[in-house]
Amino acid sequence: METLAKLQVLGEGAKYDICSSTSGPQGSGVCQSFTPDGRCISLLRVLMSNNCERDCAYCPNRVQRDVPRTTFAPEELARLFMDFYRRNYVSGLFLSSGIDDNADKTMDKMLATAELLRSQHGFTGYIHLKLIPGCSAGHIQEAVRLAQRVSINCETPDQESLARLSRAKSWEDITGAMEMVRTLTAADRGRQSTQFIVGAAQETDLAILKRALDCYRRYNMLRVYFSAFVPVPDTPLAVLDRTSLVREQRLYQSDFLLRQYGFRVEELPFVDGQLPLDQDPKLAWARANPGFFPLEVNRATRKELLRVPGIGPVSAGRIIKVRRQGTIANLNELKNIGVVTSRAAPYLLIRGKLAMPNRAQFNFQQLSLFGGD
Repeated sequence: METLAKLQVLGEGAKYDICSSTSGPQGSGVCQSFTPDGRCISLLRVLMSNNCERDCAYCPNRVQRDVPRTTFAPEELARLFMDFYRRNYVSGLFLSSGIDDNADKTMDKMLATAELLRSQHGFTGYIHLKLIPGCSAGHIQEAVRLAQRVSINCETPDQESLARLSRAKSWEDITGAMEMVRTLTAADRGRQSTQFIVGAAQETDLAILKRALDCYRRYNMLRVYFSAFVPVPDTPLAVLDRTSLVREQRLYQSDFLLRQYGFRVEELPFVDGQLPLDQDPKLAWARANPGFFPLEVNRATRKELLRVPGIGPVSAGRIIKVRRQGTIANLNELKNIGVVTSRAAPYLLIRGKLAMPNRAQFNFQQLSLFGGD
C-alpha cells in the first residue's frame, strides 16, 4: 500500500484518540491541540498500525473486524511527517497504534519513529505518544524522554466497567503506567493526559468525575478528556445508541468547575449519578442555591465571584483588578471586562442595587435542576 493510502487508513483509525477537548472524533489526519504552554497547534494524528490482537468491544480496530489493515514503517512515517512539517501542514505529531503482535513490539516501532524525528531529522517540536497498555517500564521511560506528552486511556472509571469493554485490558496496567509517568516527570508537572469513553460501559457521570479527580491528584494529570461513545459497525457495542455530545459537554464543564472554580464534586447537580443535560452545571447550582445570591460585585471575593454564572477565572480577576482602582458602577463596565452579563446580572448587586432591575421576574426560588436559562 502506498504511503498516502496508508495515511488515509491510519489517520481515519486514529480519529477516536483525543488530544484536546476540541480534537475529535473528526476527520482523519490533522487535528488541533494545545501545547503545555497554551499554544494551539496542528498535529498529524495517526496510528502506527491498525493491526490489533485485541477484541475491545467498542474499537474500530478490534481483531474481528474485516477492514483494510496496514502498518507504517518507522522510517516511512518519519519521512511523511517531516514532509508535512516542511510544508507547514502540521506542527507536531500525535502517534497511537493498535497492538500489532504485542505491546512491546508496537512501542518499539512508535519509539523508533520518534527517535528518528529527534536524532536524524532534527525535529525539536511537539510529540504526543500514546502508551500501549502492558508495555514495559523501559518503553515508558523512553516515551517520556522523547515526547512532550504521553498518555494512556482509562476508558472507564474502574476495572468492573472496563471489563464490559475489554477482556484484554488491565486496570493495573493502566494505573501502573500512570504512576510510572508521574514518578519520571515529578520535576516537570503536567506531562500526561488520559481519556474516558462516555456512555459505553453504563458508567455514571459521578463515577467518571471522581476518577478524573483521582487522576489529577494522584498522577499529576495535565488534562482528562471525555469522548462521547460512537457505535462502530461490526462491533459488539454497535447496538448501543450514540452518547449525546451534550453529555460530553457537561462533563467538560464540570471538569473546569472542579479544577478552576473551586467546586467540590458533591456540589454538582447529579440526579441518580448523572448531570442534567438541559442546563450547564454551574447554572444548575446557582438556581439550586438562591440563598447564596445576590452578591455585591464590589465586595465579593474571587471565590464567591466564581460561583456566579457568566463569570469565569479571567473575568473574576479583572473585576478584582478594577476594584483596586475604584468601584464598578454598572453592567456595561462588567461587560467590557468580559463578564457575560446576560447570565450574571440576576445574581449580582452593583453598589447595593440589583444589577437586573426586573429581578423579581427571575425565579430565584427555583430549586429544580431542570429550569430554563
